[in-house]
Amino acid sequence: MSTATPKVGFVSLGCPKATVDSERILTQLRMEGYEIVPTYQDADVVVVNTCGFIDSAKAESLDAIGEALAENGRVIVTGCMGVDEGNIRDVHPSVLAVTGPQQYEQVVNAVHEVVPPSLEHNPLIDLVPPQGIKLTPRHYAYLKISEGCNHSCSFCIIPSMRGKLVSRPVGDVLSEAERLVKAGVKELLVISQDTSAYGVDMKYKTDFWNGQPVKTRMKELCEALSSMGVWVRLHYVYPYPNVDDVIPLMAAGKLLPYLDIPFQHASPKVLKAMKRPAFEDKTLARIKTWREICPELTIRSTFIVGFPGETEEDFQYLLDWLTEAQLDRVGCFQYSPVEGAPANDLGLEAVPDDVKQDRWERFMAHQQAISAARLALKIGKEIEVLIDEVDEEGAIGRSYADAPEIDGNVYVDSDRDLKPGDKVWVRVTNADEYDLWAETF
Repeated sequence: MSTATPKVGFVSLGCPKATVDSERILTQLRMEGYEIVPTYQDADVVVVNTCGFIDSAKAESLDAIGEALAENGRVIVTGCMGVDEGNIRDVHPSVLAVTGPQQYEQVVNAVHEVVPPSLEHNPLIDLVPPQGIKLTPRHYAYLKISEGCNHSCSFCIIPSMRGKLVSRPVGDVLSEAERLVKAGVKELLVISQDTSAYGVDMKYKTDFWNGQPVKTRMKELCEALSSMGVWVRLHYVYPYPNVDDVIPLMAAGKLLPYLDIPFQHASPKVLKAMKRPAFEDKTLARIKTWREICPELTIRSTFIVGFPGETEEDFQYLLDWLTEAQLDRVGCFQYSPVEGAPANDLGLEAVPDDVKQDRWERFMAHQQAISAARLALKIGKEIEVLIDEVDEEGAIGRSYADAPEIDGNVYVDSDRDLKPGDKVWVRVTNADEYDLWAETF
């Protein structure tokens, strides 16, 4: 063991779920006296948390590992791409260790082997904040409620990387949320692979929080979180019937009226090939009912174009569905054949790359018109905004309709001294396809 403070560099790639994994690893290392440093040059070892979901993400991960090796030379790899150690070592044979997602102990042990903890570290003096180390700004935080997924969507390899659904005990989740709120967090972003399925694996077991019984189920979790006085935003929600239970909470102002639902497609034929838990025939009717109960509801989604076997007719069905659904926020990916995904073996005809690109461009143009029209309806309205950053041009924030880093921004003109984490009421003055402009009053 060394007496000097050991220093670790950290590169975190991928989705919010990977961000939470990174935060847990960093919290453990800080508790053991490691210093987290922002440059390759200052680090004794560099940890790269990878993403392995699609080919472009794998390429980015391999590039990041290569850069860390070139700049520092001592690199430990973890995360989703870590389940395929052979692929990583084929490209970068000199990495020191490779572990998969959620393997916090193995990562920390690998760091110990390369750079032992300092003898002088005193955990009673070198305190880590009770909410742990966070990679997000202090005013919002991701709250991971489960790992893994019980679906077997044919385009996805997440279950093979992260396993079947394992829900966290609801008492643990709520205690973590409480610590985050006490530390100044103003917005909790609930994440998992499948938020609607929370507690299914535990048969919705009753747990305890602050002496009160709470079922391990989405509705009860949301009710408890809504008592904490902060924004609560739901991500990765499948449109099961139990989603209907949380819409009244949104209408009552207890949850942000925001649903992130990965619909992926609308054509019944394509959804069947994707092996999606599809309710496409009833989905439009349910969206209509949700909006009747909660007119403010914002729905964001993601779609895939160019899935094997997708015809022009299927694609046109999707565009017509979008016109009908009037979703607020939409992302779109061109289908990418992920190694190991069942879709590769369906025997369906691949869609040529130029057709995929053409459909993607038509999809984006179609949805941009819808998004722009929906945002234009907000001009003149008064909305509450959470400020994320302030620069020389003014304050940049988000409304209830905007999740960080994936949705739009609200650019606020104000003569007040606004700071990140402030909540402020503004009047909307302008809009485009993604963003709003507003002023305080």
